[in-house]
Amino acid sequence: MRRIIHIVGLLAFPIIVSGCSDLGVKPWERDVLAQQEMNLISDPLESSLDDHIYFSKEASSGGQGFGGGGCGCN
Repeated sequence: MRRIIHIVGLLAFPIIVSGCSDLGVKPWERDVLAQQEMNLISDPLESSLDDHIYFSKEASSGGQGFGGGGCGCN
């Protein structure tokens, strides 16, 4: 029984190790990912409205390149 476990472990090890061998975006794939259709929110107006709602409700701002408080008075 122990021998079977070792054989299965030796056969499974290369499969487990190779599962993470393809991490990241290849240089030739970046042009596809940079297209406007690949954005999570492709409409800039919708994106700015979502950002405004987020920082107004969270009572904070930052990280998106705008200044002001969370009271919605900027």
